[in-house]
Amino acid sequence: MTFDYDLFVIGGGSGGVRAARVAAQGGAKVALAEEDRYGGTCVIRGCVPKKLMVFASEYPAAIADAQAYGWTVHAGGFDWSVFQGKLHAELDRLENVYRGILKTNGVESFDARARLVDPHTVELSDGSRKSAKHILIATGGRPVKPDLPGAEHAITSNDIFHLESLPKSILIIGGGYIACEFACILNGLGVKVTQFYRGAQILRGFDEEARGLVSEEMIQSGVNLHLGTNIVDMVEEESGYRVTSTNGSEEVFEQVMFATGRAPNTEDLGLEAAGVKTGRKGEILVDEYSQTAVPSVYAIGDVTDRVNLTPVAIREGMAFVETVFNGTPTPVDHDLIPTAIFTQPEMGTVGLSEEAAREQEPIEVYATSFRPMQTAFAERPDRVLMKLIVSQKTRKVLGCHIVAPGAGEMIQLAGIAVKMGATKEDFDRTVAVHPTMSEELVTMKTPVRTG
Repeated sequence: MTFDYDLFVIGGGSGGVRAARVAAQGGAKVALAEEDRYGGTCVIRGCVPKKLMVFASEYPAAIADAQAYGWTVHAGGFDWSVFQGKLHAELDRLENVYRGILKTNGVESFDARARLVDPHTVELSDGSRKSAKHILIATGGRPVKPDLPGAEHAITSNDIFHLESLPKSILIIGGGYIACEFACILNGLGVKVTQFYRGAQILRGFDEEARGLVSEEMIQSGVNLHLGTNIVDMVEEESGYRVTSTNGSEEVFEQVMFATGRAPNTEDLGLEAAGVKTGRKGEILVDEYSQTAVPSVYAIGDVTDRVNLTPVAIREGMAFVETVFNGTPTPVDHDLIPTAIFTQPEMGTVGLSEEAAREQEPIEVYATSFRPMQTAFAERPDRVLMKLIVSQKTRKVLGCHIVAPGAGEMIQLAGIAVKMGATKEDFDRTVAVHPTMSEELVTMKTPVRTG
């Protein structure tokens, strides 16, 4: 049987574009369909615009530090419209880069929604049909709102970049990294931020000590964080939204944002008709090679709800091409992935938390928390954390956790050592770079806890 294409990719995010490009570079005839903007969640409504907002929100503290260091500086107000204009211009530029990558590499692109008709056929929104030997689904995910009275009035992380003006006050509901990052960002930009989280501590699943310090620092910087608290309902008023919480309090906020979870984009993709199986949350079920229950159909990225990170989706796309087009079956490696959370301060983490490691084997914990030189001189109370989790038996570093400015940059490099299987003694043999915060990773000699 002859096909129109060797590969048809549904979804123009980082994972889908990377797979399409690499397959095409290897000689495959490739097409890609994207119904929205090219670049996906990360480039258009996720990590890239968020990180630019992080940068913008850090300047008030930097200006205060400059004054403490003897500089005469005068900060004016933050102009959201100026920043937003430059932000959207940058996103337009990046989207054009993604489109250019496809065009340069001979990938035929369709600005249309695509859905499966059968294991080898997709139908575009204009009614045309295309056949392919292999189909790759990379449609990503989306934020979802809970089923609560008035929730339809709230915004999500998708909407934050399109606000005409910054609100004077906002309630952020959720305790994951998206909720915490935007709480810090908006707080830094001068918005009065309140955050509700129904759990006992934010950033569930991360190292307890690390997330505890992030929580303390957020509160100290001005975020009004309420743990063990959720929303009961919200009612629209002239000045905003009157929110009733589970602790019985009522307060009016100009804006309310839900960051309570995301869902895979699998609706109306024709999956059931084609025989592709999905899980409880709608995620596409795949094996270690990203293959679905239908041999010709694969899926990568957030739509599979495995590890929902852009670099992981790209790695999954590369592994797919190796497996399907290069004749080298390559399982996806989801082990020891370095991760950064761009709160203020940042958290960087790789490997096991102290809690998870304790359940696995006897460990030693090396940790230190201190006021770094730069902010201590400026008489700010900010603290940082450097932490290593070490196996008593093998001496390998099982986990590394950093809470500090620039933790994302640090954990990338520490992640190399942890991925290579470095031992505590390997860290000890490394000469410290002084004076730095990260030198503590190689100078901690005595465990603070064992067990």
